[in-house]
Amino acid sequence: MDCRGLVRSLRGFTSLRGVRATRSALRRRWIDARGLPARGPERARVPGAVTGAEPLPGGGIVRFARSELRIRVVVGGAVFWGWDGAGPEPSYALADGVPAPDPRAELEPDKDGGWRVVSERVTVEVSRHGAVEVRTPGGVTLRRDLPPRWWEPVHGGPARWAQRTEVPADARFFGLGGRASGPRLRDGVYRLWNTDPGGSFGPDGDPLSITMPVQLVVADAGTHLVFHDNSWDGRVTLREGEEGAGSGHDRPGSCEVRMDGGPLRCWVIVGKPARVLSRWSRLTGAPAVPPSWALGAQHARWGFGSEAEVRRIVAGYQERGLPLSAVHLDIDHLAGHRVFTVDRERFPALPELADELRRAGVRLVSIVDPAVKAERGYAVYESGRAAGAFVRDGRGREVRGEVWPGECAYPDFTDPRVRQWWGGLYEERLRQGFAGVWHDMNEPVSFAPFGDTTLPRSVRHDLDGRGGDHREAHNVYALAMARAGYEGLRRLRPDERPFLFSRSGWAGMQRYGGTWSGDVSSSWDGLRASLSLVLGMGLCGVPYSGPDVGGFGGSPSPELYLRWFQLAAYLPLFRTHAAIGAGRREPWEFGPAVLEHARAALAERERLHPYFVTLAHLSRLTGAPYVRPLWWGSPDDRALRECGDAFVLGDALLVAPVLERGVDRRLVRLPRGRWFDTATGQGYDGPGQVLLDAPLSRVPVLARAGSVIPVRGADGLLELEVWAPAGGRRGGGLVVADAGD
Repeated sequence: MDCRGLVRSLRGFTSLRGVRATRSALRRRWIDARGLPARGPERARVPGAVTGAEPLPGGGIVRFARSELRIRVVVGGAVFWGWDGAGPEPSYALADGVPAPDPRAELEPDKDGGWRVVSERVTVEVSRHGAVEVRTPGGVTLRRDLPPRWWEPVHGGPARWAQRTEVPADARFFGLGGRASGPRLRDGVYRLWNTDPGGSFGPDGDPLSITMPVQLVVADAGTHLVFHDNSWDGRVTLREGEEGAGSGHDRPGSCEVRMDGGPLRCWVIVGKPARVLSRWSRLTGAPAVPPSWALGAQHARWGFGSEAEVRRIVAGYQERGLPLSAVHLDIDHLAGHRVFTVDRERFPALPELADELRRAGVRLVSIVDPAVKAERGYAVYESGRAAGAFVRDGRGREVRGEVWPGECAYPDFTDPRVRQWWGGLYEERLRQGFAGVWHDMNEPVSFAPFGDTTLPRSVRHDLDGRGGDHREAHNVYALAMARAGYEGLRRLRPDERPFLFSRSGWAGMQRYGGTWSGDVSSSWDGLRASLSLVLGMGLCGVPYSGPDVGGFGGSPSPELYLRWFQLAAYLPLFRTHAAIGAGRREPWEFGPAVLEHARAALAERERLHPYFVTLAHLSRLTGAPYVRPLWWGSPDDRALRECGDAFVLGDALLVAPVLERGVDRRLVRLPRGRWFDTATGQGYDGPGQVLLDAPLSRVPVLARAGSVIPVRGADGLLELEVWAPAGGRRGGGLVVADAGD
């Protein structure tokens, strides 16, 4: 904690909320002291020598002296393996159960007493001491997992484990959920524990609200995704390799995964990036397609304060000819910050306001937090108590924490009955006229002046009938909440696509919606972190995301705000937002020059709306993110793997945002092929670098030669923008029609 963080903590301690939060934190520690026995002495274990094997469909079981390894290659080429009898289920990540085993893949003896499974797309070799090696069909090694190690408490309890992996010396790491320091993950330690950043964060913020044990590893030998299906607290230590000069030996890259408990099991998918994400999408679920309006410009602020202020903001957009598709209401519209309520003094006629705005083409979106104020007479709390919905400690007592409404209880979203109950509560939001929801504070958060701001780890959870505690449930809590909300909205309005996005989540959250960057700082570092988060989430299978334009906390300069606005115009979720007291974020608040340039960015976003709609549907069909790193189509291009300051939007556009103060020209690295500057029409040939103008009025955007891009014409009708193919080549594109909501 730095000095500023310490000061904030001390100020919080002296306030009434700080006193209550301190009391809650002490109570949390007391609950864990009683509910979690000390680990005591531990016994280390490794698999030992191989003793035999049992072939099964798609693979089999390899037995060792002190463990066993189950391997299965499924239809499509994904590989699963699990130690100590761990199977692919139960899993919160898998969408529709486990795919069928590949009947052509068989377990067979290998050299030196080991075993192997050979399939069409991948070969898995198991050494006689338990190392697992993944190879391409041509025999090139993509990863080598060394024999794992477990530490088991002598007197019983969950075993900790560690798995160390070697990858090619040129490999680069991506993923692990939302990482502000990415998109390429440098050497370091990354924690796997969903965490409230506590006000604002920059590139050094870690962990953040969404952590996932999902890595995409890109090397000359090929690309592969690895997913350790374990929701416990853990750490991933990455170290990039180094190629030997001359006749020197290569030093391979390494990754070590350490978990505090839970199964040691993982999935590996091998292939080109597009194929890897396609298989990952089939395994964990196709991304939800947002309503058409949710691909337009959206505006939020913590502190609108009243219906009059909402009308003023919407009128400001309309009077200036600025497109606006939605307004988001934060916790200040709730009565006492209590979820599923309305402050009738500030918003006396919310349904009428929602109807008025909808006729003007603007939807209302509501915040929904998971914490329920523990107040007798409050309908949501009373119905939750009657349903047995709230988490309890090992002695059966309701566990409470301190959040915005005060002392709160927490629904157990890992219980199917609680998800059914919670989903029904969204009927109140629909009656108020809201068209969508955003889930916040769902790591979940319980305020504390110091230390971990979450629930006691000994809190009991249903875990869909298996039973367990918060050590296993914490990272999937928000995922289960998103499922409850999404399924509730589907039941309540079966003819409309739900609009839901969440601050926290886990692998598979794309089935229910998207996410946003959370409380990113209002700084140039925060701007760069915003792009990293969107790219990283897309590579983990969550394609719909975006930042708080301008940053959440602090006051951006006009230049910073404009550059953020221009970046967000090309990201899936385009939303301005700010903390209470951080100032207004409407484009006209930053002066006439910023207003005109922001107008141009909004106009381009509206023009590209059919393209975003097409990308949304293609993402559902193929798993490909809207926003992709430059190496997406050329993973063997090492220079592109190092580049994190530009991206491709779909297959057709390359966007090079300005991420530094005072820049009016910037270098842009091009993938192979011919590219046209959309502002000047000048053509450039890649691979290579070009220096392009980046005046305050725009950022460099290039179109791939041969692209056909669906756009909205001046009359509002669909048009096709065609860019000439390179000499001797052909071109084309896709258009996916959309029904709207």
